[in-house]
Amino acid sequence: MQNLIAAKLKELRKENGMTQVDLAMKSGVGLNFVRELEQGKATVRMDKVAQVFALFDYELVPQKKLDK
Repeated sequence: MQNLIAAKLKELRKENGMTQVDLAMKSGVGLNFVRELEQGKATVRMDKVAQVFALFDYELVPQKKLDK
């Protein structure tokens, strides 16, 4: 799950021509948080994850696991 979130965030950030510093500043979280999130750290605050994704008009929703 973390890797999907990390990959999507990195993709959105690059599509929008932003650096990690830009993303941290515009979303109101710390640079270390952005770095850890993009690296797929398993223990991050979900409210901050939602805050970062809101910048791109995304929201986090509960969803049944996808088949592998």
